[in-house]
Amino acid sequence: MRFFRRGQPQPDDRPADEPKAPPEDAETTTVTTTDPTEPAEPGEPGERAEPAATTTGAPDDDADDLIGDEWAVPAEAGPEPPPLRLPPDPVPGIVSGQQPEPVVQWAWGADYSAERADEARREREREQLEQGLEKSRTGFGARLLGALGRGGTVDWEEVEETLITGDVGAALSMDLVERARRRRDLDAPEAIRAELAALLASRDAEHWEPVPAAEGAPAIVLVVGVNGTGKTTTIGKLAARERANDRRVVLAAADTFRAAAIDQLRIWAQRTNSEIVAHAPNADPAAVVFDALDAAVARRADIVIADTAGRLHTKSNLMDELAKVRRVIDKRIPGARVETFFVLDATTGQNGLAQAKAFHGAVGLTGVVLTKLDSTAKGGIVFAIEHDLGVPVRFVGVGEQADDLLPFDPQSFVEALFE
Repeated sequence: MRFFRRGQPQPDDRPADEPKAPPEDAETTTVTTTDPTEPAEPGEPGERAEPAATTTGAPDDDADDLIGDEWAVPAEAGPEPPPLRLPPDPVPGIVSGQQPEPVVQWAWGADYSAERADEARREREREQLEQGLEKSRTGFGARLLGALGRGGTVDWEEVEETLITGDVGAALSMDLVERARRRRDLDAPEAIRAELAALLASRDAEHWEPVPAAEGAPAIVLVVGVNGTGKTTTIGKLAARERANDRRVVLAAADTFRAAAIDQLRIWAQRTNSEIVAHAPNADPAAVVFDALDAAVARRADIVIADTAGRLHTKSNLMDELAKVRRVIDKRIPGARVETFFVLDATTGQNGLAQAKAFHGAVGLTGVVLTKLDSTAKGGIVFAIEHDLGVPVRFVGVGEQADDLLPFDPQSFVEALFE
């Protein structure tokens, strides 16, 4: 198909006596087709002949020009384009072909050390603790600082009332205020802070580390508590922490009575890449712990963390079952030093303290894990537990993530509570 400019005579409009003459130097090509009025030659049935077409002229590329030569605009000579300049090679050797020299970069620079890494980890944990204590700081801590007057007049009765409502306990609060009032070396806020810090139990080390129960045996941690305190979740977080320290962990699913307790612990074992020993539901918890110790010794594991059925401290038969588990551990590994952690919900207050006392009398607690500390505005239960039981708080839970189980640092806790 060929287009023509508007107003130009069309082929049908040209006079018959003025045929268009072909160029002198062009060859003439004639294509003749059969007249449609003539009978078609024999062929395929129903085959239709192509229409005739006659082309006269030079078979050059100009014949395919849809616009025509009259629209062609001669190109004007312009300035020459600037030479192509390549950007500098960001990485030597990519464009130039030279091989770059390997560059070694450390996350801590050339002065990396294990001490600096440990210091950074502790600084991160202090920041997490401060964030987790936000409610306690703006609740219990703010009321206590307001009663102390912040350098002005001290209302000691309000200070005592604030300590009692903060779950420190009535008798302990009165004794603490009396000691702080007699101090002459410090002002009132510093005296209260010093007396609260003195309530915290002494520790052999700054942070808890698992110790082998006996020579050639793994460390054993028995986790006890009441249902709903976050006991199984705490076990999973503790396993994640020990796995991060490159220790081999075996979990014992000895909570065989609660529905889905074994499945929940199995999920935590998968998340933390830990090993787990479990029996069928309603099996003997002592047998589960015995088999877990066998597996840990055979596999040269570093620590065994045993989950136990949650129970009320008023159920004597369930408390006796814990004592049976302890006897089985002593039978499998004579003279084993067993860590018994009591998981306490920080929101339960003084009721949780009564639970801890009952468990301490039955199995002998060696540590307390305080969970849901970020969900309460009362942080005084920490001081009551450590003073009344003489058992240190080992860990505190300040969130739902696996790394939100933090080692308890008494000094950082007191500072975060009053800042």
